[in-house]
Amino acid sequence: MDGKLSVCLLNDSFPPVLDGVANTVLNYAMLIQKNHGAAVVGTPSYPGAQDDFPFPVVRYPSIDMTKVFGYRAGLPFAPATIQKLASYRPDIIHAHCPMISTLLARSLRTAAKAPVVLTYHTKFDVDIAQVFDSELLQSAAIRMMLGNVNACDEVWTVCRGSGENLRKIGYKGEYVVMTNGVDFPRGKAPKEAVGALRKKLGLSESDRVFLFVGRMRWYKGIRIILDGLTRAARDGYDFKMVFVGEGVDFEEIKSYAASLPIASRCIFAGPERDRETLRAYYSLAELFLLPSTFDNRPIVVLEAAACGLPSVLVRGSSAAEGMTDGQNALLIDENADSLARAVTTALKDPALAPRLGQNAMREVYVSWEDAVVAAVRRYDIVIENYRRKQEELRLHRRSFHMRLRKSKHY
Repeated sequence: MDGKLSVCLLNDSFPPVLDGVANTVLNYAMLIQKNHGAAVVGTPSYPGAQDDFPFPVVRYPSIDMTKVFGYRAGLPFAPATIQKLASYRPDIIHAHCPMISTLLARSLRTAAKAPVVLTYHTKFDVDIAQVFDSELLQSAAIRMMLGNVNACDEVWTVCRGSGENLRKIGYKGEYVVMTNGVDFPRGKAPKEAVGALRKKLGLSESDRVFLFVGRMRWYKGIRIILDGLTRAARDGYDFKMVFVGEGVDFEEIKSYAASLPIASRCIFAGPERDRETLRAYYSLAELFLLPSTFDNRPIVVLEAAACGLPSVLVRGSSAAEGMTDGQNALLIDENADSLARAVTTALKDPALAPRLGQNAMREVYVSWEDAVVAAVRRYDIVIENYRRKQEELRLHRRSFHMRLRKSKHY
């Protein structure tokens, strides 16, 4: 389309909440506002949120559900919310969560007369199963989610695996793979920043460090990490394990780690909101451990690659899509013994991880600038398809009414 775009981005999480999808929406909004037109973000209210961004953020009422699934749940049906977002005259509405955000997007589409595109990031059927014990409630929630997905004008997935997850839970439509990016430049953080972080964490220059960054949930493969590293320690290998993040299972995970022989080797650093400090975390580690079959092409793997840090991932998982074992990653089976073999292989060969990391930096890295340029090009296609469809509907209705009047006349 000609001219500048106006894009409304909707998601159930946004800073100060920290997760990959919140990071995605933030980078979309920043780069659309900077390079492609205007952005507005719609997201649930959050206590103490400081929305000092170069684009407007419309917060709508929410309730605290963090003890259940780690987020606040938005209540998006207030007419004032729709009116406020519609006042920005979006050309396209981009939802990043198939639940509440897409319900809001569907209402906004009517008011703004703009198409809705949905990016399906994570395996929501797993999240739904974590929230609801009842299979009846799980089925109802999945039906609601599928209703939202089917109602969108186009569906994007971050990788083929997330698209196949949609297929598994009943989606029969088409989807377009649109990859995420990373806001780090290629290369490690400055040595001074890495050294300062080592000192803060009590790490020596000789410590061999493994890293996890993300929500502290068991389904991220954290038990495999802890059990696998326990096996490696019993075989006589020395290392430190740093966990960065918070989440519903945080206290349980800490308690379990404290019961293991490697308790003194585990550092729970909590969440990290400063991006340069987070870059230093990736830069001080030797391997990034994410033995998760939940994640779909996770941004943390791209962030690690940007810093020359190779990942240990489950073979055949969506997280490992596009990765090659022994070339730019270490791929394992989904168990502790396999993880132990991977980390001990790296510990025995100090040259292995740097080589894999350099390959990952060269082969896996995608900047957010490039990812958003691709998205904006696709926006144009979605908008054009929507306008053509609306024109076809208008002509169809006109023809129908003309035939109706003619039949009444005769």
